[in-house]
Amino acid sequence: MKKIILLMMFLGMVAVWHTDNGVMAAPADKQAKAAAVDTTAVADTSAVEALDEDSAMAAADSYMNNSGESMTAEEDGGMQHALKRKFIEGDAGFMSLVALALVLGLAFCIERIIYLSLSEINAKKFMADVDSKIQAKDIEGAKDLCRDTRGPVASICYQGLVRINESLDNIERSISSYGSVQAANLEKGCSWITLFITMAPSLGFLGTVIGMVMAFDNMQQAADISPAIVASGMKVALITTIFGIIVAVVLQLFYNYILSKIEHLTSQMEESAITLLDSIAKYKND
Repeated sequence: MKKIILLMMFLGMVAVWHTDNGVMAAPADKQAKAAAVDTTAVADTSAVEALDEDSAMAAADSYMNNSGESMTAEEDGGMQHALKRKFIEGDAGFMSLVALALVLGLAFCIERIIYLSLSEINAKKFMADVDSKIQAKDIEGAKDLCRDTRGPVASICYQGLVRINESLDNIERSISSYGSVQAANLEKGCSWITLFITMAPSLGFLGTVIGMVMAFDNMQQAADISPAIVASGMKVALITTIFGIIVAVVLQLFYNYILSKIEHLTSQMEESAITLLDSIAKYKND
């Protein structure tokens, strides 16, 4: 009997122990499942957030690219408007004078560049052809070659060939005198370019003085020294000065280029004159 009671007690204890383990295991399983569900939810939330971040970044990049393109387009299209606005802000009267100096100066520069470019020839080849005709006693052929060739080099050679029957001293004086005339033709109009180079910054400085006077007049009328009143006159002064200096720099660059071409043509004329005198001296000695 005692054994049966002990066995029943043992089985009851085992049953209680299994019940407790089952009860404890069930919440653990529920907690594990809940944790798994929470982990999945967190993962899904992270994925959604990642997708949202990627979409946001892509949208931001697209917006920045579109903004950059629009800003570039505005800059490309707005440069002329900015120049016009600054031109008007710098007092249209004085800015018009500066612009007129630029236009007239560029007109003279372009005319001189075209004239000097047309005056340039291959002087060495031309003098070789003239020398060959002179040595071949074909003076008329040499004159025709000079008449058919443009430029000051051909002109002074023609003047020397016209007086080929005179003494070398007379021929040299004739070539020298006509060379001076051709050099003056090369430099014609350059004085106007220097005038506009000097005038442009002078007009800018005049606008500076007038802008300062305007600033003081505004302060006198307002009976107050405020940045807005002073800035209006100073702005006119600085803009006119800037544009005047820019015009002078542009015209100076063209003027220096023109001077270099004149020097090149002058050196060609001197070398050609010496070559022609040598050819004529050989012709006379023969």
